[in-house]
Amino acid sequence: MKQPDQMRVALVSGGAGGIGSAISKQLALQGFRVGIGYCSRDDGASTLANEIRTLGGTATAVKLDYTSRTSIRNALDTLEKTFGEPVSILVNNGAIAQEKPFDTITDEDWERMLKVNLQGPFATSQEVLPEMLAQQWGRIINITSIGGQWGGFNQVHYAASKAALINFTQSLAKIYSKNGVASMAIAIGLVATEMSAKELESSAGQDKVRNIPAGRLADANEVAVQVLHLCKDESFYLTGQTINMNGGMYFG
Repeated sequence: MKQPDQMRVALVSGGAGGIGSAISKQLALQGFRVGIGYCSRDDGASTLANEIRTLGGTATAVKLDYTSRTSIRNALDTLEKTFGEPVSILVNNGAIAQEKPFDTITDEDWERMLKVNLQGPFATSQEVLPEMLAQQWGRIINITSIGGQWGGFNQVHYAASKAALINFTQSLAKIYSKNGVASMAIAIGLVATEMSAKELESSAGQDKVRNIPAGRLADANEVAVQVLHLCKDESFYLTGQTINMNGGMYFG
């Protein structure tokens, strides 16, 4: 059943981080009711939710641990009870990164990277799909990375997880588009956030910035605007696509 945007509930994982907070705010201020998923930043998520409400939007902070199926289910139940509607837009934005030479990556490093960056979106997507299919409308939007397209140097496990997320997006689109559920990915390059700050402090990181054809880092709000666009009915036919937002660093 088609619903107006104001009736749709969105869950943004990692919703209190640099990119996540921009996405949460953009969606909430455009009429969506937003669950700001957080794993450890309760204060940041609650502060953001209060800010959004002050600006006239609708949002609430919700605990969401990607490594726990129980936590995911509890978050979805909480949002449905809070807003009176199930989640029909899932933005899989939550992720971890780790700078580490390939020969020093441990089994534990590898397993945790994939558990958070790939298994988390898999489990959350699996949990939201029944309600999306019942409504014959849904969006699963995966925030991935240029690293998943051209590989990693000191982040091989991160790049591998993001490459898998692109393929996961395509698979969901093949299976569920016929049911009105579109799945898309946004592959970001270098974005001005807390997470990227440490990487960009190094000489190698500064070289990366100098080599961006656009001449600057992306702003988190630019990513948020693209997410908003993908939530619209008119963007349904982009299902399965990966939108490249990298300032001209990679074409694919």
